Amino acid sequence: MTCKFSHSIWPGLALFGALSLSVQPVFAGECPAGKTKPNAQPMVDYKPVGVTDVTLGAIDLGKQPARIEGRELRFRKLTIAPGGIVPWHSHDDRPALIFVQQGEIVEYASNCVDPIVHKAGDIRPEVHGTSHWWKNLGKETVILYVGDVRKDPNDKHM
Repeated sequence: MTCKFSHSIWPGLALFGALSLSVQPVFAGECPAGKTKPNAQPMVDYKPVGVTDVTLGAIDLGKQPARIEGRELRFRKLTIAPGGIVPWHSHDDRPALIFVQQGEIVEYASNCVDPIVHKAGDIRPEVHGTSHWWKNLGKETVILYVGDVRKDPNDKHM
């Protein structure tokens, strides 16, 4: 089977190819390109406001085939009321994945000059080097689902 293209289509395809190679992808809920910087946001001492944090389940990873002693895989639901604050905390020893199920929330990350907006459907990885706080600036309750690996069972940070 022979595929024939009009001569007028080739310049358009060449332009599209060139543009696609030069454009950086932008993912929802990430620090914008060129805005990452160490200590970009100062640590703040806000207390939790309008937040409920419910552990839905947890697994002792030391009792699993991976044998990760002293670690717990935890799954939680955070509900943040309008105006609510998730206080400053670090993920240096507690990696997590956050899924925004409902609403829109703003993250103030230590390594990003600009606030980061997270919308329903976004997933945010939180890894070593991530310290931040979050605020619900909207009029709708925000619901987050969080999976994290916690070392200290007495660690009550959100």
